[in-house]
Amino acid sequence: MSLQGPIVVIADKPAAEIIGALAAGGAFPVVEATWADAPAAIGKIAPAAVILADPDIAAAVHGNTEALCLAIFAARVPYMPVLERVHPDATALLPHALPIGAGEPVERTLARLAAALRVRTLDLSVRRRSETIRSSGGVAPILRDSDPLDDATVLVLGRGRTYPKLSVAVGERVGLIGALSIDIATRYLNARDIDGVFIGDGFGSHAVEAFLQSLADDARFRDLPIALLPGMTVTASHAHLPNMETIAGEPADMVARFIPLVRQHAYATRLQRLLAAIEAKGMVDPETGLFTVAAFLRDLQRAIPEAAERGSDLSIARFSFDEPLDQRMSLDAARLVSRLVRSSDFACQTSDGSILLVFSATTLRSAHVVARRIASVLKHTMLTRERRIDPTITLATLKASDTVETLIARVNA
Repeated sequence: MSLQGPIVVIADKPAAEIIGALAAGGAFPVVEATWADAPAAIGKIAPAAVILADPDIAAAVHGNTEALCLAIFAARVPYMPVLERVHPDATALLPHALPIGAGEPVERTLARLAAALRVRTLDLSVRRRSETIRSSGGVAPILRDSDPLDDATVLVLGRGRTYPKLSVAVGERVGLIGALSIDIATRYLNARDIDGVFIGDGFGSHAVEAFLQSLADDARFRDLPIALLPGMTVTASHAHLPNMETIAGEPADMVARFIPLVRQHAYATRLQRLLAAIEAKGMVDPETGLFTVAAFLRDLQRAIPEAAERGSDLSIARFSFDEPLDQRMSLDAARLVSRLVRSSDFACQTSDGSILLVFSATTLRSAHVVARRIASVLKHTMLTRERRIDPTITLATLKASDTVETLIARVNA
């Protein structure tokens, strides 16, 4: 494991073990600072990460965290992770700090730090490439400065007595998907953008173990935050699940401790969407993962004469919703469609929230089959507490006299 530096370790008593482990991991320089000296140290060296290594420091500082918070806020760009070792029944001193159990071995701290530094590296890459585009006169996608929790979704598994309260506590903070079985949870993980998994009670240890091992074996879920209730004994590789944490307490307290890990994952997902938009040279909307409307119209403008020249079919589908979706659900629907679109097809989301999808070299009948499958996935995956999302499909196929305007007008009729 190679760790980038510099790293500030905050502790009022010697933290030789973690200092030595960081040095062995390649972090340089590693600066040890007391609570009183930490703000100055952070301001001076602009660290890649900060670690609060002393879980007993809360009693010593009596909640006086303002100076440290201000120093961290000033150094937050690019992303600078803050890890805090905390006791099982305690809350973190710093509101956005990534918690790590005080009793966990130092290797767990280093694994979580490495995962957090991967997010920092991604942030640096996005900012560097955006600046390159701007310096050459181009227009780069904008990285939103809003709270990543606005986009976050947590999957809650359970069918025991804690599940209802846990679901309510999660739903009050972020988007919620509930699953009463591990099979259903696996389906959601493959279909939706999930930023955290909270495993409640009601499952056997072997089932939980198998589920965690499947996550550890899949590179897509390497850094996914996972929360476990106390008493769940697992042997899944900690190295491959660095953000797995056992959390105790009341549901609201458990969720509060889990939220910083969820926020970091949601931020990384936002960065990945932005990077995809940059690599697509502005054709992809970083919010939805679909084409921008302008790029969609340009591609359709080229596709129509090409289809006519080759004598091939071209069909278009519109997915609309009888009741307007709120912004969160509208984005979720578009992101889900972006996962389902075939590589030969292209889609966009319009200003009214509907989704246009062009099927290349596809007859109207075949397009209808594919569109119904996509609508079925939306219907059975996009669940809200109030209602089920049930899109209406409108289809049109290319005629010899069609232009972009007439084709879209027919599918919008």
